Amino acid sequence: QVQLVESGGGLVQAGDSLRLSCAASGRTFSSYAMGWFRQAPGKEREFIVVINASGGRILYANSVKGRFTISRDNAKNTVYLQMNSLKPEDTAVYYCAAGQRGLGSRVGEYDYWGQGTQVTVSP
Repeated sequence: QVQLVESGGGLVQAGDSLRLSCAASGRTFSSYAMGWFRQAPGKEREFIVVINASGGRILYANSVKGRFTISRDNAKNTVYLQMNSLKPEDTAVYYCAAGQRGLGSRVGEYDYWGQGTQVTVSP
């Protein structure tokens, strides 16, 4: 069992930066790939990025490539999402997720989810 808690969301202006954190419970964090997804009102949950268990492989969605950076600290059971050059279209609830199916980009490939943190980017 893995419990995930996101933090770091908020209201920012276009062009600003935010860093999201996702703290995991349990001693098996280092065996899970960790992904970030987001969901805007009225839209499906969208894949953003995933990092494998060791941190050596990363897959980004084209929509955030070059602006967002994922990292993880297995000693702290935490994964981070650094978001730069934020745009109004980045406004969404951001979720972290844990899975053991490699670099998954689909919701169904993840076993555990956090409760989400709201990110709002004003023009």
